[in-house]
Amino acid sequence: MIIFAQHRILLFLFLVPLIPVVYALMRSARKKRIRKFGDEQLVKELMPSWSGAKGWVRVILFTLAFFFFIVGLARPQMGAKLEERTTKGAEVMIALDVSNSMLAQDYSPSRLDRAKLAIARLVDRLKDDRLGLVVFAGRSFVQLPITTDYISAKMFLNTISTESVPVQGTAIGEAISTCIRGFSAQSEKSRVIIVITDGENHEDDPVAAAKDAAEMGIKVYTIGVGSVEGQPIPMGGELLKDKEGNIVVTRLDENTLRSIAEAGNGAYIHAGNEEFGLNPIIDDIRRLEDEEHTSQVFEAYDEQYMYFFAIALALFVLEMLVGNRKAKKQLFD
Repeated sequence: MIIFAQHRILLFLFLVPLIPVVYALMRSARKKRIRKFGDEQLVKELMPSWSGAKGWVRVILFTLAFFFFIVGLARPQMGAKLEERTTKGAEVMIALDVSNSMLAQDYSPSRLDRAKLAIARLVDRLKDDRLGLVVFAGRSFVQLPITTDYISAKMFLNTISTESVPVQGTAIGEAISTCIRGFSAQSEKSRVIIVITDGENHEDDPVAAAKDAAEMGIKVYTIGVGSVEGQPIPMGGELLKDKEGNIVVTRLDENTLRSIAEAGNGAYIHAGNEEFGLNPIIDDIRRLEDEEHTSQVFEAYDEQYMYFFAIALALFVLEMLVGNRKAKKQLFD
């Protein structure tokens, strides 16, 4: 399969059919001028060496050369290769809470959207580090396996919503365990888990999960999203209510998040609207010992533009050699 690295340049191919059309109009205008000058047959006899057929040959050659030149400029490429790339850096697994409580609007536009924006900015700061993404509510799933493909990371990030996990709740402990399983077998030292949540854990023991991570040499950081005072949860144009009809208020549980971070040898940070809290964590990651990671990536397409340029050059040269005059008669006719 052929792909074009500069595909927008292919728009110039719309000019290709115009070249012979413009030439035909010029020939027609030339004939009109000759008729004004005198008898057309007499004018031809005055220019016996001029060849009208060669004019068309030259235009066809020029049109073909222009076509191949434009295709070459668009940089056609073929056959992506599977290559091994070795990089040095840390492995970072982010566990993002997507429970309904993350819809609270004590952050603009919501806790979840603000967290996604912060993660996108984090991705922009990474360099050769490997990133994975776990989403959790009542259950946890690997949204993005550990990778250095930051473009895909942002694409996956954009698809995340409170509907990404069908089971509601906040199982932070399971999310940490899922992150632990998500690290690659190559990594042993520079491994970090970042849990982004409001901390209202209802399902399991996240502190025990953080201790398990610490015993494996994995640091666990927590970022608290929300306010201690609490906020209602907007859903479907209304505020979420419990079975008794009371408005549900979601509050940040800082004590739980501090305990998780302490057990995981990390740190707890309360996210702000301006400084979300990921920058200090990135600074800590930079101080970790870089590890070599080998990954296989599809890249290094074979460039084909030089062949198209070669054809275009040959056609341009041939077009110039054709000329406008008839071939001289042979010596022995």
